[in-house]
Amino acid sequence: MPTIKNIEGPYRFYFYSFDCNEPKHVHVQRENMICKFWLEPIALCKNSGFSPKELNVIREIIYNKREKITEAWYEHCG
Repeated sequence: MPTIKNIEGPYRFYFYSFDCNEPKHVHVQRENMICKFWLEPIALCKNSGFSPKELNVIREIIYNKREKITEAWYEHCG
């Protein structure tokens, strides 16, 4: 599970190697909460525990860091 480096804040942004056959997306974790966002367009795919308010914060981080996240996706998944 490669973690995307240099995204500040309480969240861990990462990929699963076996997910590379799916459309571009990123998993996000904080404590016991996990969600998954599609990257094109940015849209929530799954959520386990995050409040709507916090999902909006995560969505904004993904929007602002989408270039870095997409670059990391291609580095990991090819």
